[in-house]
Order: sequence, then C-alpha cells, then structure tokens
Amino acid sequence: MQKIARIIPSLILLPLLALWSVPKALAHGGGPQIRITQVDNSRFPQVTVYVSVVNENGEPVGVDPNSIQIYENGQLMQPTDVRGGGDPAQVIPVTTMLVVDISGSMDKNGKLDAAKEAAKAYVSQMRPGDQAGLMTYDTQTYYVQPVTTDTAALINAIDGLTTGSDTAMYDALVEAESNLEAVTGRKAIIVLTDGLDNKSHRTAGDVIAAMGEGGLSISTVGFGDASTRGQVGLDEAGLKSLAERTGGIYSFAGDAQTLSAIYQQYGQALQSEYALTYISPLSLRDGVNRALTVSLSGKAVSASSEYNPGGVIPEVATQSWSLFATLFAGLLALLALPFLVNRGVQAFGAAIHKRGGAAKLNQRMPASSAKGRVKIK
Repeated sequence: MQKIARIIPSLILLPLLALWSVPKALAHGGGPQIRITQVDNSRFPQVTVYVSVVNENGEPVGVDPNSIQIYENGQLMQPTDVRGGGDPAQVIPVTTMLVVDISGSMDKNGKLDAAKEAAKAYVSQMRPGDQAGLMTYDTQTYYVQPVTTDTAALINAIDGLTTGSDTAMYDALVEAESNLEAVTGRKAIIVLTDGLDNKSHRTAGDVIAAMGEGGLSISTVGFGDASTRGQVGLDEAGLKSLAERTGGIYSFAGDAQTLSAIYQQYGQALQSEYALTYISPLSLRDGVNRALTVSLSGKAVSASSEYNPGGVIPEVATQSWSLFATLFAGLLALLALPFLVNRGVQAFGAAIHKRGGAAKLNQRMPASSAKGRVKIK
C-alpha cells in the first residue's frame, strides 16, 4: 500500500514536466529551405508560428504566403493571420539580444574589434519598430544596454566593450532569456563565442528549459582565431546543436569580414520571416506536446517542430467538471486508503488484545469466588 501511495503522485506529475516549446528546425529536400524559428503560444489556444524561407546560402527567398501550409498533429490549420515576408506594409518587428563573448582570448588578433564592427553592422540595418539589447560575458554576465530602439545608444555601448577573463556562455544565455521574458512578438538571441564554455553553472538543457511559452530563437556564431583560420577549443558541435534545438542557425567565421557578413545575413533572414497565426483545435492546456509541420505547397520541402501548451494543473472542459470532481475524489480516496487500512489494523489489534485480557480475567474468576465462600454446617 505504501508503494502505491508513492507511485500515484508521480503518475500525476509526469504529464506536467514539459512546459516550454522547443523548435526543432529540420528542413528536408532541395531548393528553398524552410525552418520554424519560433512558436509563440503565450495566448493559447492562439498560436503564432514564425517561419523562415531561405536558399542554400542562407539568403531570404520570397514566396507566396498562401503557399505556406501548417499542420498541428497532422491536421491542416487555417491561419487567421499571415504577415511578413519582407513586405514593408506587413513588417514583423524583431527584438534581438546581442550576446558577445568578452573573455580574455577575444583580446587576441583583433577579435573583439571585429565583434564590435559586426554588432554595429547588425544594429545599422534595424528598421522602425525593431529593437535590440546588448549583453556580454566572461565569468560573469553584464547587461550593457537594455533593449531599445535607440541605435545611437546601442552603437555607443558596443564601442565601449573591453575584454575580461574566462567563458560562461550558458549562464549568459539564461540571463538573456530572462531579460527578454516580458517582450512579446518575434525575439531572437545572437551569441558570439571564440572558445569553450568553462565557467558556467548552467547547461544547454537549462537554456532550453528557460525559453518560456512565447519562445525565441538562438543563433550561434563561432569565431575562430584569424591567425590560424580555426579554433581548436571551439565547441562547434555544441553550438550547432543549441541553434538547431532553438530554431536558430550556426555559422563559423574565421575573419572580421566573414563575421560582419554573418551578422548582416542573420538580420536579413529575421526581417524576411513569415508569421502565421491560427487557433489550435485542441484548446485545453493539457501539458501534452503538439507536433507542428510546415511545408510549401508544390515543393518537396518541410520542417518539423513541437510546442507544449503548458498547464500546471490540466484544464478540463466545462461540461466535464462533474467527471473531473468524481475522479479527483476517487484519487484522494486512493491516497487515503493506506492510512485508513493502517488505522483499521491498529484498531482491530487493540480490540483483540482487549478481548484476550477479558477472557483471562474470566478464567480466574471461579478460583477467586471459591476462596470467598463460607461453608455452613
């Protein structure tokens, strides 16, 4: 009984463990490549899916928005709103957190100067409505410039960067996510690093877990040593995996010119995305993952992802409250059963013990009575 009491609560909690969306951009086929970059279910059952369509070089490709098909759990959705694609009349504002490595190794071969120029090139192409912030990290994280639309303030903050000590990238990314939590709409993190993370208390898993219902994408840039055209200590596999799991892109730069081109390309891709909004037919926050697939009609290309609607306590349809109450009462009864059985056993044992004592007393009564009698002659 005690085992049952321990197992039942665990079974209740299992469906509630995964409460965040994790895009898995897996493009297939040749020609245009399609990716799911962010899934925003903060207004569930309204869901907004951000989609990027680029060529093999990562350059935006214009398509008819009506050709983008989205499926939830295999069922074709009918969007209530479609925006973006680079159309000036349908601009999707983008909020970007630029996260820059300022560890000691960035002071070598002009890498920090190259990073500054790349970040300023990114800021210079921001459109009206776009905003950005600047964070840096070595063993600690520094929020250098809060999110703003003021490009002059951003450039001034970038110019003031100096190098520090070791590298704690994952800690910085969790902080960046926290600072973007209150921001709505399309939001992205672009992180640059030139070496291994050797000081973080957080992990890549912690970064994924901190994404929140609104989601975001994390694009990563590995910056190699310009003098050797490579970087032995760079964790390219880890950077690529993190980007893929969060709907972002990984790129490697071995020199300043390539680095600036990457940042500009990332910006152009973000500004050319499509936002498709639909109403999920499964409207309860039941803590169950929903599979997403997007494709282009007439093209052998698609991408898959998933999101979780969340729900600390699963929602129940209004007409099912009586059933829910009955099941909940039954569950409470099961949880209380071991306690009640134990109390019953104790009560039964006490009763048996009492009856046994009474029987022994009755067996002694005749002898005691005999001694008390007086024989009359």
